Amino acid sequence: MPDLRIFSRRAFFQTLAAMPALAACARPNIVLILSDDVGYGDLSCYGARRVATPNLDRLARGGVRFTSAYSPSATCTPTRYALLTGEYAWRREGTGVLPDDTPLIIEPGRETLPALLKRAGHVTACVSKWHPGLGAGNLDWNGEIRPGSLEVGFDYCFLIPATGDRVPCVYVENHRVVGLDPADPIRVSFRGPDGDEPAGRDRPDLLKLRPSTATTRPSSMASAASAT
Repeated sequence: MPDLRIFSRRAFFQTLAAMPALAACARPNIVLILSDDVGYGDLSCYGARRVATPNLDRLARGGVRFTSAYSPSATCTPTRYALLTGEYAWRREGTGVLPDDTPLIIEPGRETLPALLKRAGHVTACVSKWHPGLGAGNLDWNGEIRPGSLEVGFDYCFLIPATGDRVPCVYVENHRVVGLDPADPIRVSFRGPDGDEPAGRDRPDLLKLRPSTATTRPSSMASAASAT
């Protein structure tokens, strides 16, 4: 068994690729929790004293607790891109923290972590904040939202498109907004006050400070909130 302290992402992907040969063996369930901006001292199972994380501590006791690990980035989009593709985000342009209207940055059909797991016989699901982009440009939130997580290897998804403070504040299940009322369509604009630059591209807080420049219709937001 390899030394888990130095088990690289490349070795991890190679191991997953070899898993179909082990089809006769029982396949364990895999729950992978990705959390933004969590440091070594933020969990009590790693010695934190000012916070208590009993549920995560229980997971650590029942699984593998790594004592030497590295993250490809300290922020959301590049971490997700690297985890899903096995490629350092800095090797590819456009993988920084994405603006709100960015298309999917992972090419459908490329090798990904969920695609490898599917080949090994697993059924995969993504339930989370997403933030590697959605659609192919000029996304219509009232129709089918694709390409997205299903097109990069997941069988099912229930997600928020980006961060919780960015419009549209909706949940997406597979290819559709949850609770969408066709009689009250979602209209989103990311145009800035000058009409040229998308609001929030460099200052995400503008989406909150200037709601008239990047808004979702209030009734649509209420519909999404009632679906939680």
